[in-house]
Amino acid sequence: MSYGYSQRLIEANKKADKKSLGVALGRVCISRGIPVTEIADKLGVTRATVYNWFWGLRVPDSRSSAAITRLMQKLQSA
Repeated sequence: MSYGYSQRLIEANKKADKKSLGVALGRVCISRGIPVTEIADKLGVTRATVYNWFWGLRVPDSRSSAAITRLMQKLQSA
């Protein structure tokens, strides 16, 4: 069950560095209502990791970056 995104996360994501791949992923997921759990499962990482990316607190490593790029292409073409 997804509860949506908190206003705090949405605002933090808007203020975070838009050049960050994790922040960009967050913007796509927030705008489309894609749950963090779904993203974490698809990328093989924890929900906490995904939230850290969305907040702009952490930058995805190279393996995750490649997977995020592929996932974002799929999401944006859907």
